[in-house]
Amino acid sequence: MSEQKRSSVFLITLVASLGGFLFGFDMAVISGVLPLVQKQFALSASQEGWFVSSALLGCIIGVALSGELSDRFGRKKPLILTAILFVASALGCALLPNLPGVIAFRLLGGIGIGIASNVVPLYISEIAPAHIRGRLVTYYQFAVTLGILVAYLSNAALLSGASTALTDTSALSKLFNQEVWRGMLGMGVLPAVLFLFGLLLIPESPRWLIQKGHIAAGTLIISKINGQAPSEIDPNQFATESNGTKNSYKELFAPAMRKALLIGILLPLFSQFSGINAIIYYGPRILGNAGISLSNSLISQVIFGLANVLFTLFAIWKVDSWGRRPLYLYGTAGAAISLILTGICFYFNATSSIWLLVCVLAFLAFFACSIGPLKFVVAAEIFPGAIRGRALAISIMVMWVADTIVGQITPILLNELGSAGTFWFFAFFCIVAFIAVYKLLPETKGKSLEEIENDWKEEADKPVFFH
Repeated sequence: MSEQKRSSVFLITLVASLGGFLFGFDMAVISGVLPLVQKQFALSASQEGWFVSSALLGCIIGVALSGELSDRFGRKKPLILTAILFVASALGCALLPNLPGVIAFRLLGGIGIGIASNVVPLYISEIAPAHIRGRLVTYYQFAVTLGILVAYLSNAALLSGASTALTDTSALSKLFNQEVWRGMLGMGVLPAVLFLFGLLLIPESPRWLIQKGHIAAGTLIISKINGQAPSEIDPNQFATESNGTKNSYKELFAPAMRKALLIGILLPLFSQFSGINAIIYYGPRILGNAGISLSNSLISQVIFGLANVLFTLFAIWKVDSWGRRPLYLYGTAGAAISLILTGICFYFNATSSIWLLVCVLAFLAFFACSIGPLKFVVAAEIFPGAIRGRALAISIMVMWVADTIVGQITPILLNELGSAGTFWFFAFFCIVAFIAVYKLLPETKGKSLEEIENDWKEEADKPVFFH
């Protein structure tokens, strides 16, 4: 691939990945917003929970819609809808005077997150050449972590500057001084507008176009991406997966796809049960116990957010050279060991030791370079093209449901098992993830999406738990 064509592919990926950036920003910005909203409106516990979970409800709705939207209308149009929802959500949260209105627009933003969490990795996987597909899909996870970090930085900057901001009664004063939480939420409009305009410049997924019979249009896009003449491209190699199939969920339960479906469900499930949310929840306390002086919890979030971003770069570097399977095995093994050692630190009350911080950062490293991004990479490439959007939506839905479950049971685990037992609980699931990946996950690096689908068909008669 020429440098010009490579630049074109990376530019398309960059624009699409802004959807991941907005996903991360929108989910993380609430950490700085919630205390201010709770204080201003004197929220009860249930109101506080609804303010936070309204976006999660939107995510579930968005994912539920995303599969049908992406398979019926293509990948680009749902992304444009996502950008519009992000813009509307940021403006509505910043400008609407009453709390119910703000919550309604938080829900709209959640719908955008849900759609983006499915369609962005789906689109990138279909636009990317096989030899760099893993790296390009991993950029999506990198964008999510970058969005989280920018939200933390933005919150900290706006909060520290609120006391010296405008003191008049203008709209800007209300956004950035009197009710600074509105400014925090409103900042999302900037990347959302950039995302919207960028989407107008990128093409539709060529594989989806060929699936729908738009052979010439799909072939032309592939030729531009690969640097080939349209006459050199055989569109049949991108359409073999759709021969004789209908866009039905029933295809997922066919013998050839059952193993792919099982992998698509287990990887996002293990991702949430790896303990990442517990680590983030304990972040400020862990850093404080390790002897690092923090002026407030926002600074500690920035530190963990920065670590998450940096470690994800390793996955981008190695996912297409090492492959998905080795990276996932190393990551789950390392995460399990890190969590076990973290639990030991708590068990022996070594919480003021630097070793606790080392164990936590080690877990973040293993998660960010494998468990976190690879669920998107693998799920975006293992399903047949005719129903790829719907299938990936199921996988992402499992992620959101598991996220909700972990959020609910973590306080219970802390009360019943203590901190050490909680981390060992999550370590157990990392061990189970290692075994499942070892038994189930084939290597897909360097293969086209069509070759991966044919591999499933050839192995349809083999037992699920053995290669």
